[in-house]
Amino acid sequence: MAGLRLGPLLRYVDWESGSTATVWVEASRPCTVEVRCADGASGTSPTFSVAGHHYALIVVEGLTPGSTTAYEVLIGSRRVWPPEDTRLPPSTITTPPVATPAGPGKGAAESAGAAPDGVRISFGSCRWAAAPGGGHDPVGPDALVTLATHLAADPAAERPDVLLLLGDQVYADETSAATRRRLAARRDLKEPPGAEIADYEEYTYLYDESWRDPEVRWLLSTVPSCMIFDDHDVIDDWNTSAAWQRDIRATPWWHERIVSGLMSYWVHQHLGNLSPAELAADPVYAAVRASPDGTEALRRFAAETDADPARTRWSYRRVFGRVRLVMVDTRAARVLAEDRRAMLDPEEADWLREAVLDDPASYDHLLIGSSLPWLLPPLVHDAERWNASLCAGVRGDRWARFGEKVRRAGDLEHWAAFPESFDRFTELLREAASGPDAPATVCVLSGDVHHAYITEPRWPDAPPGNGRASGTASGPGPGSAPVSRVLQLTCSPVHNSVPRWIQAGFRFGWSRTGRRIGRFLARHGRTGASPVTWDRAGGPWFGNQLMTLTLLGRKSALTLVQATAGKQGAQLEAVLERSLTPES
Repeated sequence: MAGLRLGPLLRYVDWESGSTATVWVEASRPCTVEVRCADGASGTSPTFSVAGHHYALIVVEGLTPGSTTAYEVLIGSRRVWPPEDTRLPPSTITTPPVATPAGPGKGAAESAGAAPDGVRISFGSCRWAAAPGGGHDPVGPDALVTLATHLAADPAAERPDVLLLLGDQVYADETSAATRRRLAARRDLKEPPGAEIADYEEYTYLYDESWRDPEVRWLLSTVPSCMIFDDHDVIDDWNTSAAWQRDIRATPWWHERIVSGLMSYWVHQHLGNLSPAELAADPVYAAVRASPDGTEALRRFAAETDADPARTRWSYRRVFGRVRLVMVDTRAARVLAEDRRAMLDPEEADWLREAVLDDPASYDHLLIGSSLPWLLPPLVHDAERWNASLCAGVRGDRWARFGEKVRRAGDLEHWAAFPESFDRFTELLREAASGPDAPATVCVLSGDVHHAYITEPRWPDAPPGNGRASGTASGPGPGSAPVSRVLQLTCSPVHNSVPRWIQAGFRFGWSRTGRRIGRFLARHGRTGASPVTWDRAGGPWFGNQLMTLTLLGRKSALTLVQATAGKQGAQLEAVLERSLTPES
C-alpha cells in the first residue's frame, strides 16, 4: 500500500487567475496522488520514478480566488495528509483576489488583484536542518522552525504570501550525525567523498532531514515557496574558477556528485518553481513522466547540463500582483574561463535583461533574487575585484597563481569577483530604476554571507544623500539617475553559524580603515572605479533570521526577525521594522 513519504509542499500559486496551484509530494511507491480542497477544487497526478523514488507534482485547478481553503492529500481512497494524529492546523491554499479592470477610485494594487493588506514576502538562506557532526546544536533556534511554530500556534498571525529560500537548502558537504550514520550503513566513510554526499540516494537523506520536521513540513504545505540553489547544495565554493573546476573534475567521485546534485535539485526544488504552463512545455519533465523509470532520462539531462551549463536555465520569473520577482542562478550559469569570466553566460544575461526590463509599467516593485549579494562590505568588494584582476594576469603569472590560491582560501567568488558582470548588472539595475515607468523600489534579495544588512547604492550623477533623482519623460537614457529606491537586502542564515572573527571581519569591512585598504587594493589591482558607491543603511545583524517585505501599492516596508531562545521556548524577536518608501 502506497503512503506519503515526504511533503506535501505547496509551491506555485497563480496570481493572475487566482484559481491554480501546484503541490509537490513523494510517495512510497508508484501510485496516483490526489489533492482535494474544501472549496471543491482538486487535482490528480500519477507519480514519476527517479532512482527508486516516486514523486508527483499535482496541478490543483478550480480554486476560489481571494480565498483560503483547507486541503487533503489522498492516495487512492485513503487520506494520507494531514496525519490522523496531527496537532497542527489544516494545510491550506490561499489565493489572491481575481484581477479586475481599474475603475474610478481603484488603485493599481486593487486592479492587479493584490491582497488588500499587501504582498508579504519572507526570505532567507543557509539552513542546517541539524548541525553538522553530533552533540549539542551550537547555533541556536532554527528561524524556519520558529516561524512555523509561531504561525501554527496563532491562526490569526500574519503569514507570508510566499517564502523565498535563497540557497543552501541542504548541505551536501556538511552532514549531521544522523545522516552520517545512514551514509556509514551504505559505504566506507574512509573512502572519498567521506562523510559528504556521494549520490542521488544520499541526497534524498538531506531532503528527508530538512523537510520532515513536523512544523516545517506543515509550514511548507501551507505557504508557497520559491527556491534557488547556492554552493552547499552541491559543494562549498561550487564553480569558483576554471582552475577549481579542473581540479574537482579530476577527482573520481565528483561526476556522480554533480550529476546527482543537479538531479535532486530538479526533482525537489526546480519543478516547483515552474508554472503549470512551463511544466507542460518542459521536455525533460515530459520525458521523465513518460518513462516507467525516469532515472536515465534525468541523469542524461544532468550530465549534459554539467558539461554545457548554457543548455539549461534554472533562473525564473514570478509575478505577485504588482510585484515582479526575477530569481537568478548565480552558480551553474557561470562562465569560468579567465578571458571570458562572467557570472552569467550570454544567453542567461540576455534573459535576465528581458525579464527585468520587459513592460516596466506592469509592476510597482522589482525583486531580484540572487543567492550571492550584489553589494558587499566595501573592503570585501574591493578585495574580490582586486583578486579577479590578479587572476586575470594584470600583474603577471606569479601574481595570478597567488591570486587563485587567495580566491579559493577566501571564498572570493561573489558578483564583485566577476567585475564585468558586476558592472553590467549594476547598469541593468540603474536602467530598471530609471524613467517614467520606474517602480517604487528595486531590491536585490540575497543570502550566503551568514549575516543580515541593508545597503543603498549611489550613482555618480544622482543627488547626494539618496542615490535617486527625478525622472524625465525622455526615459532612462545612458547615465540617467535612478528614480526608484534601489537596495541590497541581505538575510542569512536561517539556521547556521558564523565565527566571531568573521563577524569582526565583516564589521571591519564597513569601517573607514577598511575602505582605505580597499582603495589600496584597487590601485594595486588596477581595477578602475566602481560604477556605484554605497553605504550601509542597516546592520550588520548576526543570528538565525528572516526578512519580510510587505508591498502594497507603491509602498514598501521591511521587517527583520531573529529566532531567540527563551523560557517559553524559541521566539521570533523583531530587530528591525522600517518603511522603505516615503508615505504619500
